[in-house]
Amino acid sequence: MRRGSISERRMKCGKPTCPCQQDLEARHGPYFALTWAVRGKTHTRYLASEQVGLLRRQIEAGRQFREDVEAYWAACERWADEQLESSPTAADEAAEKKGSARRSKTKSAKRSPRS
Repeated sequence: MRRGSISERRMKCGKPTCPCQQDLEARHGPYFALTWAVRGKTHTRYLASEQVGLLRRQIEAGRQFREDVEAYWAACERWADEQLESSPTAADEAAEKKGSARRSKTKSAKRSPRS
């Protein structure tokens, strides 16, 4: 399993007389790169064309794993919510919370602006 994505590029070389300078179809490549992020920093690893199939399977396995983990978390949270709703304390608290009578506080006399 792995994270990331694969990109394919065709590039121009540095020779001014090479056909790749003018013709998009004559560019060199394809060159493949695996790109992924760690703590906000992008990492890139260049690949041989023979490695691309294996990398795609690894990325797909990683994506499936993340989906499975998210589904597991969702099921756990539903189960935890059901436990909270069926706990006797939650039912008692809901029944008891009717509010309390407010007691008014004695207010101090307002001072005049002159004092």
